[in-house]
Amino acid sequence: MSANPTHSETDGDLWVFGYGSLMWKPGFEYLEQVPARLIGEHRALCVYSFDHRGTPEKPGLVLGLDRGGACRGIAFRVAAQLRHDTIAYLRAREQTTNVYREVMRSVWLENAARDRVSALAYVVDRGHVQYAGRLSLSEQQRLVQQGHGRSGNNRDYVLSTVASIEKQGFRDTQLHQLATMLHDSGSLHRDARAAGGIDPA
Repeated sequence: MSANPTHSETDGDLWVFGYGSLMWKPGFEYLEQVPARLIGEHRALCVYSFDHRGTPEKPGLVLGLDRGGACRGIAFRVAAQLRHDTIAYLRAREQTTNVYREVMRSVWLENAARDRVSALAYVVDRGHVQYAGRLSLSEQQRLVQQGHGRSGNNRDYVLSTVASIEKQGFRDTQLHQLATMLHDSGSLHRDARAAGGIDPA
């Protein structure tokens, strides 16, 4: 691990750490993206979604950074002059219900220099009503299958995140297990519809 000064201290650019939908749909302009690792928190489906991927009546389930472990994701470097606009965009996107804490975290870039940067990250607020904690895979599956919000259905969110993780060349055991369950249940659903067992919605 490099002892180099953080990029944010030397050039004014903003780094953003993506670990969920930001990896595959950042939505903001950036100069570069680099595989990165954050230590001290891990990626978990631990947030009930009342907005983007569910409703208060039928919540979905989305990712948060929860305490302990480590998380591999993507660090995006944003030009200094776009810092304020990018933060405003991220707050409007991530903080619709204030379930996350907006924090700066040290992340280690998986580049040749192994640089350490200080990156903006969204960590789940464990005291928030939407904090789901540790759920069984079957409960995760139930919530994901029912979830649909203004950004689309919850199933696509999970599968897109898994596809992004695979594209980076690693696996997230829990998410991959859930993705397999979602694929299997989707196949059963299509088979039943083809046989006339389920009416189309």
